[in-house]
Amino acid sequence: MDQTTVATSNRDLRQEGICVILTQRAGSVPDASAVAEATTSTWCQIAALLTPVLGTRGVDVIFRRALYLTGKAFPWLASGEKGGDSAALLIRLKARLAGQSADTAAEAACALLVTFMELLTTLLGESLTEHLMGPVWTSPSPPSARGLER
Repeated sequence: MDQTTVATSNRDLRQEGICVILTQRAGSVPDASAVAEATTSTWCQIAALLTPVLGTRGVDVIFRRALYLTGKAFPWLASGEKGGDSAALLIRLKARLAGQSADTAAEAACALLVTFMELLTTLLGESLTEHLMGPVWTSPSPPSARGLER
């Protein structure tokens, strides 16, 4: 297996994993609002983990680049994003996702997060990215039977 095949395989696995986790976080029958909420809460986790390493501005630059690149496939996602603070950007992103069909919102959200992770991997390398982002992409554990008992 050559280097290109390994890189493609890793990319496909990452994309699949991100989409599965995002779908789980959106709920069993997600609507666009649930997808938007899952996306923004996942983004907040990512930002919280990366800010101590890259700084607020560094995280923001990578996110804006991911939004720009993803906007090529989903023009409605990044239309008119030139400036403004990160909080306002996240609010607009959530509203744009919520305004789409559930499938379209999920596809765009998945593409955005995958693009962000690819940019981050290019910057930091595979190993460090996996180490830093591992907690974000860990599947939520089901509630324990003990937690459901009263």
